[in-house]
Amino acid sequence: MSRVLVAGASVAGPALAHWLRRRGAEVTVVERAPGLRPGGQAVDARGVTREVIRLMGLDDAVRAARTETAGAHTVDADGYVLETFSAEDDGGDGYISEIEILRGDLSRVLYDDTRDGVEYRFGDRIAELTQDADGVDVTFESGDRQRFDLVIGADGLHSSLRAMVFGPRERFVRHLGHVLAFYSVPNEFGLDRWLLEYQEPGRSAMLRPIGDAPRAMAMFSFTAPAFDVDHRDVEAQKSLLRAQVADLGWLTPRLLAHLDDTPDFYLDQVAQVVMDRWSSGRVGLLGDAAFSSSPLSGQGTGLALIGAYLLAGDLAAADWNPAAGFARYEERMRAFVEANQEIGRLHAKMRGAADADAEPAGEPDMEWLSGLVERAVNGVELPDYAGVPDSGPSVTSR
Repeated sequence: MSRVLVAGASVAGPALAHWLRRRGAEVTVVERAPGLRPGGQAVDARGVTREVIRLMGLDDAVRAARTETAGAHTVDADGYVLETFSAEDDGGDGYISEIEILRGDLSRVLYDDTRDGVEYRFGDRIAELTQDADGVDVTFESGDRQRFDLVIGADGLHSSLRAMVFGPRERFVRHLGHVLAFYSVPNEFGLDRWLLEYQEPGRSAMLRPIGDAPRAMAMFSFTAPAFDVDHRDVEAQKSLLRAQVADLGWLTPRLLAHLDDTPDFYLDQVAQVVMDRWSSGRVGLLGDAAFSSSPLSGQGTGLALIGAYLLAGDLAAADWNPAAGFARYEERMRAFVEANQEIGRLHAKMRGAADADAEPAGEPDMEWLSGLVERAVNGVELPDYAGVPDSGPSVTSR
């Protein structure tokens, strides 16, 4: 039985653990946070991603945890509706996806599905690793040492495993000129099932309901030619947000009033990860650690879930030979990733240039854009991996 260590317990890591377990591997997931992180931004399941969720046996669980957002209104400073987008647009694959779920809720669904068959190590991380032709020796920050056949980094945009094995983040992370922030606030705004968004050139404020919860999610975006705030320095992040949006209109003052008492503040750059290869020997990468397409692509979760299915399947089909399995995984995913990254870059340009002297984005060719969107949503095939071991969904998933 192949022993696999997965770094990261957000979405990509537990999704990979699901498929590795089904393919017959012994799986450990290590997460530096003390537990699952709740809340977070809303993420979408479009196109092929919905099929992966069905294959996981998690369709009912994911749908039960949806935000149930009916759609989105763009509004002016006085709250008057300018434009409306429905969750039913484009067959449920539009601006507001039919399957929309908070990142923390999806993480919980995936964890609940895998916790009985996977070892989770919270509050720990990989401190050192060395690999040879036959395996990987890992030293954890806790002092424990173990040997694994494979190690997979699914630890996000700021992946420490990627930096440890492939090189410094500056080599791979591409800033797209925007910053996003979001945090929950009391739902004192009379929201029902509709998301509201107010835009000014280069900046926006958004407010969304969270199902039937008594709280709502506030979200801000603004252009930033550079970004040098540490992703763990929360106070510096809050200061940056206030400096950038304090004079933004609409409900902004009321949303900022809750900035210091929110339990789940998050701010980070809008960025992509661009790498020539996603593996080195017996170490591979998945999700944002390997190929972040940025939140502006709307497909980060889809890339993670689809990538998890393909990575586990291709490794098992190659009898756990890392060179063959990783190569096939990259071959299947590369064009799909590139289409989604192009969507992310295009959306960043459309939301306003960070450089005041830059030319505004022109209108894209609609036929070309339609083809790009189709490739980004459905442009990957899911092999059935006939002949590869599959224990099936867990009892709790059925």
